[in-house]
Amino acid sequence: MRFELFVAARYLRAKRRQAVIGVITVISVIGVTAGVASLVIALSINAGFQKDLQDQLLGSQSHINLVRIQNDGITNWRPLIARLEKHPHVTAAAPAMYGEVLVSRAARASGALLKGVIPESENKVSELLKSIKFGSAAPLEPCSQTDQECKSGKTLPPVVLGKDLAETIGATVGSIILVTSPQGELSPFGVLPKYQQFKVAGIFRSGFYNYDSAWGFIRLSDSQRLFSLDENVISVIEFKLDDLYKAQQVGQELENAAGPGFLAKNWMEENRALFRALRLERVVTFLTIGLIVFVAALNILISLIMMVMEKTKDIAVLVSMGARRRQIRGIFMFQGILIGMIGTLAGLLVGYGVAIAGARYHFVALSSEVYSIDYLPFAPRLLDGVLVAAVALLISFVATLYPSWSAARVLPAEALRYE
Repeated sequence: MRFELFVAARYLRAKRRQAVIGVITVISVIGVTAGVASLVIALSINAGFQKDLQDQLLGSQSHINLVRIQNDGITNWRPLIARLEKHPHVTAAAPAMYGEVLVSRAARASGALLKGVIPESENKVSELLKSIKFGSAAPLEPCSQTDQECKSGKTLPPVVLGKDLAETIGATVGSIILVTSPQGELSPFGVLPKYQQFKVAGIFRSGFYNYDSAWGFIRLSDSQRLFSLDENVISVIEFKLDDLYKAQQVGQELENAAGPGFLAKNWMEENRALFRALRLERVVTFLTIGLIVFVAALNILISLIMMVMEKTKDIAVLVSMGARRRQIRGIFMFQGILIGMIGTLAGLLVGYGVAIAGARYHFVALSSEVYSIDYLPFAPRLLDGVLVAAVALLISFVATLYPSWSAARVLPAEALRYE
């Protein structure tokens, strides 16, 4: 063991002539422990919310959307999908038709975004149809070749609504709703809105208000009739990837492969503001709770200054025996770092213990109606612990600079003059 570390450890364990120094040292250790543990727990909760949000968000939408820059939609989409889904990173592709409409039931109405889908393909790129709480998505399957009434539109087409949207207009499974599309028929008086009745076949709840309050699903063929489009026209092709973090690169490649006039949008671009807000919240959390470690560092500073004052004669004796100034500085630096290390290690054990237990046992309950999950999510990460430990030890080291410099300036003749 190095001389400086040996003396620092002895000083740390030795009984104090002034009990207040020992109390301040213990408070310093507890402060560092509390700060480190709080940071680890807070960052684990932040990472847990971000992971849960990302999982739900990506389960509700595709990784890449390919659209036409013009508003005439994508024509001859079947051979295009067959060609693009051969890309090595594409695991699934699905056609879709989007349109803004007004849905109403009796005197209650609300704006909505209807999405025309083929359920078999849609379930490969999105989880929304799998989150149906009431009813079923089975009626959204394409009309069979023998069902002429379904193909001709004589029977009421089915629709699946978001939970909040259904509550807004007072619809339940089996209700008849009226859908008004602004993309109607051209007449001598201009474009007249198109009206179509739908029967509610199911109600889904994704946990995202934007989807639950404004989205509905209908058959792709019904959406083409509603929006007065040919059956060979869709508005978007959606893709699912094997690596979602390659969405930007793969999107550019799909855009180039599709040819001129196409634009690829990925999930990172569409949700950039949301994830930027989460990162900002993470930084603010780190800075705010990091103040606890800063206060603990002030306690380390005070305890070391008082230690230097108490050990002035011992320092003088060590210098007289041949100890160098840098060794004296090292003694008090090591002492402050030891306090920081003990507090940091204890804080990491407490923080990760709570975070791992929370992730496993979900002992903190939440209101699922408000947060869309019924427990507080924890996602402890090793990198967070390394970062917190590094910052705590750095602050502890900085707190030792002035006391160690002051100790190294002690003059033996002055300290021992009256001994």
